Parts: sequence; C-alpha cells; structure tokens
Amino acid sequence: MTNKLKKEGKFSYVELGEGTPIIVLHGLMGGLSNFDGVTGFFPPKGYKVVIPELPIYKMSLLKTNVKNFAKYVSEFIDHIGYKDVILLGNSLGGHIGLLCTKLYPEKIKALVITGSSGLYESAMGESYPKRGDYDYIQKKAENVFYDPKIATKEIVDEVYATVNDRTKLIRTLAIAKSAIRHNMSKDLPHMNTPTCIIWGEDDNVTPPAVAKEFHELLPDSDLFWIAKCGHAAMMEHPNEFNDLLYAWLQERKF
Repeated sequence: MTNKLKKEGKFSYVELGEGTPIIVLHGLMGGLSNFDGVTGFFPPKGYKVVIPELPIYKMSLLKTNVKNFAKYVSEFIDHIGYKDVILLGNSLGGHIGLLCTKLYPEKIKALVITGSSGLYESAMGESYPKRGDYDYIQKKAENVFYDPKIATKEIVDEVYATVNDRTKLIRTLAIAKSAIRHNMSKDLPHMNTPTCIIWGEDDNVTPPAVAKEFHELLPDSDLFWIAKCGHAAMMEHPNEFNDLLYAWLQERKF
C-alpha cells in the first residue's frame, strides 16, 4: 500500500474512493496494510477511505504523546478540507480517535473503535514488547491474535526491527507511558458522538471488559462482538468486521 502514498508537506496518506470520508488511524505497531480489508470493502460502497501515516517515530520526544497525535489528526482533517468525518481506530489509533473526538467534536460525526486503549492501564505496556530475542517477540506478536498464524514472519520481523531500533523503542515506550497516563474514563460520559465499538471476544491485550466499559461510559454507543478474534478484528476477521461496520453506518445513515 505504501506505493500509493500521497505526500503533502508533513502529511503522508493513502486515499481511496469517493464519498463520505472514513479516516483510519493505525496502532503503534500496526502498519497501513492492517486495514487492507477496509480499503477493499468501503470505496465501492460510497465511502472515501483515508489512512494517514501517524508520525509515531518522527515527532520530538517531548511531543510524543497521545494529545499531540490527536492534534495532528485534527490538522490533517483541516489540510484535506473534509467536514464531518468518520474516525476509525485500532489500539492506540482508537485512543487517538477518542481524544480527537473529545477535543474537536465539530469535525467528527462518528467514531469507530476496536481494541482501543484509553481505559485499560496495562494494555499498552503489555502489548508493546521490550527488547528481547526473536522467539519472545514472536510469542508477543502471536498473542495479539486469536489465531497465532495471523502473526506472519513479516509482521514479527517488523516488530522485532522496531524494538531493536533504539530511537523507535524510546518513542514506543514514551507513547505507551503517555497512553497509560491518559485515562479517558472521566471524559467519555461527556462525549455524545455516535460510536461503534467492535471487539474481539478473545482480545488478550484489551480484554472484553474494556469494551463493555467503553459502551457503558459513552452516551451514544453500540457494541458488537466478533467470536474467535483477538486484538485486531479488522485484520483477523475482515469480512465480519466490514459487515458489522457497514450495517451500523447504514442504520445510522452515515
């Protein structure tokens, strides 16, 4: 997917289709390709899918936190000139989406979160492995999914390279600490943006109880479960994820 990247100033992004914009926010260890199922499904149905590359390893260390990423997303929305976007985020991307929605509600008409951080304190520390041998990294990567075979060698290699790159590791840990500190439980009851929560029943990183708490705290949310599914529903069960999300968007007339 990287060969389709548009580069404009400080922004790099993929843009597919025409129609209602869905801006997809990837996680800390998740590449743009994690959303191949979404980019294949939604453009033919009247949606424009846009995936910005978040500057996870490019911001100065002092600015490497959830709030600055939310601000970056807001600036990106202004840059591409969209109004009333739908934000879709997985893991850290969900957390960034939640905070962006809280800070800039006038720009976001709907939010979709899956395996999101923002409530569960140990989620970040547990899901982003420290330096270790390859086997350890592989086990950590496999733990993200219900079916360990989803953690291909390519995925494991990418995580291994990231945690063994000192600059990236320092920023990874800085983001993890920022996300843990930035608990949103007091903010959520005041956020009235319609929210679709899609969660894996077997998520080890952000367990099902986290999804239930998001659902209880957010005033206008719907919660959907995917069986035999871990932390990245859109990767592990792309067809089911897309069907649930599309049905929700249709019901809400988005």
